Amino acid sequence: MSDFRLWHYDGVTAVRRSVLLRPAGDGFLLEEPESGWTGAQARWTDLTVIGADKDRSAYGHSAIPGWRMGFSGEVPDGIAMHLPKAERYGRWIDRFGFWPAAGLFTVAAALVVWGALEAPGVIAPLIPQSWENRMGDAMVGDFGGRFCHTAAGDAALHALVAQVDPDHEAREVTLANIPMVNAVTLPGGRIILFDGLLQQARSPDEVAGVLGHELGHVRHRDTMTGLVRQLGLSVVLGGAGGNTGAYLNGVLAMSYGRDAESAADGVAIDQMREAKISPAATAAFFERLGGREAGRGAQAMTWLSSHPLSAERRRRFAAAVKPGTAYRPALDQAQWRALRGSCAADRKVAEFWGDGL
Repeated sequence: MSDFRLWHYDGVTAVRRSVLLRPAGDGFLLEEPESGWTGAQARWTDLTVIGADKDRSAYGHSAIPGWRMGFSGEVPDGIAMHLPKAERYGRWIDRFGFWPAAGLFTVAAALVVWGALEAPGVIAPLIPQSWENRMGDAMVGDFGGRFCHTAAGDAALHALVAQVDPDHEAREVTLANIPMVNAVTLPGGRIILFDGLLQQARSPDEVAGVLGHELGHVRHRDTMTGLVRQLGLSVVLGGAGGNTGAYLNGVLAMSYGRDAESAADGVAIDQMREAKISPAATAAFFERLGGREAGRGAQAMTWLSSHPLSAERRRRFAAAVKPGTAYRPALDQAQWRALRGSCAADRKVAEFWGDGL
């Protein structure tokens, strides 16, 4: 038992609590004696470093957005031994140093010039996840307050994500107030749905299919592969400082290869099968969207511009429907209305004002 005091946000309310930490099994409990509040048990392995230095430290929870725990001063040994260590660049890079690691990346790039088309798929998985996360976090800032939030809309989005991504492979899924039929996967496992996509969709099952497809890009780190292919290793070695706008435009304009699209479709179909969500609606959505796109010409930043469809891909979703399966809607009607109306109902969200972000 420890009487060490910390501050804490539970990720549900905006209340900052002064808490005690009590070890419990392979984790701990946070309690606020003054109010009698006790939080859910957390595991030490769930903690992620937000910021840690000599005098101040803050940690998040890998599965609970908004969960925060922090303190100042010297950490008691019984707690310090369990806390994750802050990574500046990544574990093995911190061990050997930035410049030796940069040199190794440069040599690796030179060796694979001959295989330019295949090399990005080999290099991207070697990029430290911490670098990729920071790059995605920086790109999020370029959306400038255009993320939509309402209590009912957020709850509906979380319910949809919980079905399609039960293992929390995506670090965050958000809705942006941008009237384009699009969804984008940023580096670091961030998925952003555009409001135009929700307004075009006729059911939450259609959005579930798109979300599952983007989850496939997260799982396979396709965005980093595409950025390395487009911009070279400079996008990694240079970090995100000063160039986030250019990198974000690169992501928005990115077109994935046939193999990556097929693999992402497979993830979407698998996740929908596990969630008992019919892929028929996604097939119909692709068919409808493809027909409209062909009828009026390609438009910038639409989902089809970065995820070109084919009759074969649409047929694959349709063929994934299993007769006799008891499918269920991804959201009920009240949740679907709340999600689609989230941007319109959020009075604080920034308005979209043009083709650029």
